[in-house]
Amino acid sequence: MTFDKINPVMKMEIQTLKYFLETAKVENITKAANILHTSQPSLSKHIKNLEESLGKKLFVRGSKNVTLTEEGFLLKQRAEEILSLVEKTEREFKSLDEIVGGDIYIGCAESDGFKFFVRALKEVQKKYPQLRCHLYSSDSDSVTDKLERGILDFAIITHGNINLQKYNYATLPIKNLWGLIIRKDSPLAEKKEVTREDLLQIPIICSRQGLVEELSDWFGKGIDKLKLVATYDMVFNASIMVRENFGCVLGYEKIVYTGDAGDLCFRPLAPKKESPMHIIWKKNKVFTPVAENLIHCLSD
Repeated sequence: MTFDKINPVMKMEIQTLKYFLETAKVENITKAANILHTSQPSLSKHIKNLEESLGKKLFVRGSKNVTLTEEGFLLKQRAEEILSLVEKTEREFKSLDEIVGGDIYIGCAESDGFKFFVRALKEVQKKYPQLRCHLYSSDSDSVTDKLERGILDFAIITHGNINLQKYNYATLPIKNLWGLIIRKDSPLAEKKEVTREDLLQIPIICSRQGLVEELSDWFGKGIDKLKLVATYDMVFNASIMVRENFGCVLGYEKIVYTGDAGDLCFRPLAPKKESPMHIIWKKNKVFTPVAENLIHCLSD
């Protein structure tokens, strides 16, 4: 079964969303029509019909370009989610007939512990050599949200504020150690551990989720006294801020290189702070054979 056999009306609506997204991307109807291999009048009609059906204006039309309205931005977000789910569903049906392959959609927060999941994938790959993984890297809340909406098969989360009873899950044999990522020429690099008092003296860069959900108990009331100069979702750019002496990153050990050959180092927090790591998936979900095999590897 493929989407070629879908109800023609539904197929037309999916096509209209694709037309809308391309127009929003290039901000020019003529250019979008050329990319989509359709005529400018046909594309304009699709957009007009979409606006009429929603009862909202989606574009502000200028002399040369078009720009999204507030309602257009909202539809863009929803359309991207819908088309992503459509693509995933189509791949799932194709995977039912695949003997040596299939697709798995994974959401993962940044952590060195991801290697344990990769090792399970490698075991599955022995049976399904054409296994294809689609990886989404973000914070735990974002990947859990995508899991709930069916965009992901699995989510790898790194904090304990998720209600695990809602899901099937496996706990990875690792805990993420919290500490400070600093330049090697920092005075704190001379210390073996970093205390709360140390952190109050320096500019701090921390993930939004980590500061609110994982470190608030560790800090206690003193968290309001931190000199927070930046927050981040992914740590790579935050590590550049450290190199440029903008601040120091509060994060997990081993999420950036801090070895002898580099210019950064890691110092653990004292008292020690660790976060668990879980792989979660929705209960009662029908999985493709390759995803089922992965669950067996994770559960062993």
